[in-house]
Parts: sequence; C-alpha cells; structure tokens
Amino acid sequence: MTKEERRVLEIQRLDYQPDGDYPLDLEIFRVSDLRRRVGTEILGSTHRYAFLTLLCVTRGACRQLLDFESIPCVPGSLLLVRQGMAHSFGPNEDWDGWMVLFRPEFLLPSSLNEVSQTGVSDLDGLPTHLVPADAEAAMVTRAIAQMHDDTRMAATAEDMHALLRYQLCALLTRMRIIHAQNEARGAARSPASQRFKEFELLVEKHFAAWHHASRYAERMGCSEKSLARATMDSVGMNPKAFISARVVLEAKRLLVHTELSVSDIAERIGFNDLSNFVKFFKREAECTSMEFRRRHVQK
Repeated sequence: MTKEERRVLEIQRLDYQPDGDYPLDLEIFRVSDLRRRVGTEILGSTHRYAFLTLLCVTRGACRQLLDFESIPCVPGSLLLVRQGMAHSFGPNEDWDGWMVLFRPEFLLPSSLNEVSQTGVSDLDGLPTHLVPADAEAAMVTRAIAQMHDDTRMAATAEDMHALLRYQLCALLTRMRIIHAQNEARGAARSPASQRFKEFELLVEKHFAAWHHASRYAERMGCSEKSLARATMDSVGMNPKAFISARVVLEAKRLLVHTELSVSDIAERIGFNDLSNFVKFFKREAECTSMEFRRRHVQK
C-alpha cells in the first residue's frame, strides 16, 4: 500500500471547528442537533479528535464504539473521549444527549499552579466510561445544560472563557468524586486496591519503556507477588497481562490512526526487535498487525 493510499484509508481526524462564527474554545450541543447538522452517515463513521469530548446520554440507550470496544450507554452515562481515541456513535439513532467539546489547553490556565505543584491535571483519575446514580446524573445534566445556556450570554469572549473554564473544572471534579464514590461502594479502599491504582498510573506513564512487572514492583517498593495479588483482585488479570493490554492498545491506535510503518510502531512502544513485536501483537490481538490495520481503516 502506498503512502497516498494509506492517507485515504486513515481514520478521519477532526479538528475543533465550531459551526459558524462561534468564538469560544468550548462548545456544547445536543447529539440530535449534530445529526441534523452533519447527517447520520457521518456520525456512524469512526473519527479521532484533536480535542476532548464529554458525552452525556440523556435519553434512550446506545452503544458507543471507542478504541475498538463497544460501550453500552444508558441515560446518565458519561463518556470521556480523549485525544487519540477512535470513536463512533454507532448505528442506533433512538437516543440523545449532550456533547461538550473543548481544546485540551482550555483547562490549563485555571489549574496550572495545581498541576505544577501536585502533578495532577483535571483529567487525571477520570474513567473513560462513568455511570452515576440517578441523582448524581441529574446534577451533571443540569450543570451541562447551564453551561450551554451560559454560552449564549452577551459577554466578552475573555469573560465567557473564564466562566466556562471554572464550570468545566467543577464538572470534571464532580465526575472524579462520583467515580471515587462508585469505587468505594464496590470495594473498600484496601492497601491492595491502592497499590493497583499506583500500578495503573505508572503503567500509563511508562508502558512504552517498561514491559516487565518487576520494574513496576521495584518502583513501587513492593514484591512482585504483592503486585500480582493487587492486580488480580482489582481487574482479574496478572500484571504482565495488564501491561501487555496497554501496550497492544497503543499499537492498535498507531496502526489505525497513523501512517507509521510496523517497524516504527514497534520502536515507539519499546520493541527493538521487529520479530518480537510481530509475535507479541499476533498473540495479543489474534491477528497480524497488517490484518488489523486493513480491518479498521476506512475507505
């Protein structure tokens, strides 16, 4: 396949381009309005975004396709689509919800000091899929609706950005609290669960360079057995499988979203030997890397 052919087949990348002369770096609208704007065929296609998207389902049930997985959503479901993820709204049209679109740098000004001091950003700790209780879902929906109404205020762009930035940070903080409460309801915050959370964050930061559980256990100051127990109790798999799942996900993203060669992708995620990557990917994905690319790129 030539470079030009791969460019045609690559999943379409969408930039932040509000409709008309909308002046703000955050946009909110209903999915039903988006259908009328762009048509159902485009919504059924797979895209990757150069911005962040928060989807809040308000009516009906649907299945969102995110990073090659089908995620069932019901009224109240929240889906955070980060940059680099492959997303499709799926075939079901009998549902509606809010969409909040914002540039990644939109959050920086109000939280820069906090990030520099703690290393925690507004998106850290937030799951991709969150299902709040009914009362909590109602609060989130009201907050988004209020933000939508506020975007129509007669005010300067500077004042509107300040207001919306604080509202968005408050909304994401509420989601983080809801997520923590959901986890607490499911299981007490035992030392093992805390250990897994630390491991999960480390994997997200170092998966491309650290492929062995021993490296993580050493950094965490615990034994590999303790790490294995914590990981098995939390997600039902051993640390090696957890690391491999994150590595293969990154490989899938690069295969579908970019024109990089297989050898370049292997190097990016820490494989110095291409043959080792080929064997690894086929074992984890149950197909070759090129077969996976052909299945998921679009004409």
